Amino acid sequence: MSRATLALTPELHQYLLDVSLREPAVLQLLREETAGHPKGKMQIAPEQGQFMALLVKLMQARKALEVGVFTGYSSLAIALALPDDGQIIACDISEEFTTIATRYWQAAGVAHKIDLRLAPAADTLAHLIASGEHGTFDIAFIDADKEMYDSYYEYTLRLLRPGGLVLIDNVLRGGAVAGPPSDNSETAAIQRLNVKLHHDPRIRLSLVPIGDGLTLAQKI
Repeated sequence: MSRATLALTPELHQYLLDVSLREPAVLQLLREETAGHPKGKMQIAPEQGQFMALLVKLMQARKALEVGVFTGYSSLAIALALPDDGQIIACDISEEFTTIATRYWQAAGVAHKIDLRLAPAADTLAHLIASGEHGTFDIAFIDADKEMYDSYYEYTLRLLRPGGLVLIDNVLRGGAVAGPPSDNSETAAIQRLNVKLHHDPRIRLSLVPIGDGLTLAQKI
């Protein structure tokens, strides 16, 4: 028994993966290719992808939203968990990164579930709201430019149905959030958002120490 979350040593983390990770081959190949990318550290951990996929299944989600695609690991994990007629709208601005993503989406046979929008995410989200999509999404994942997180959160909260779930990545910033207001603009933005979410009456809240910290906020 423990009253605090257990710290993961490298050995214990490897054990966690050995006894729980069920990573489809296509996801493993994508993860391995991305690991060799100059910005490979931007990719989520495989156990986080599996956790998010489980949430999609538990919610019986059919309509998902992603803000920040990178090479497509998280969107692929979500798409694999969606039903065949499910859809994820994936927002990014990089054709370079998402070219890798689309190759693996096609290889996995889920490209028909993923609607890639190459434009500033705030523009895409505002357009979805203006088009009458508010209150229609089951789940959303935010993993993009940190200084825009608060805006993305507000947009996605409007787009989610009651009971819908927004997942927010990198909310621990490698531990940098646990201190005075940061001089780093991205870390400071996450610190402010974490405090805001703690007191936001519109959601039910849990911050899970998986990967670099993942916030689960359920719209009431």
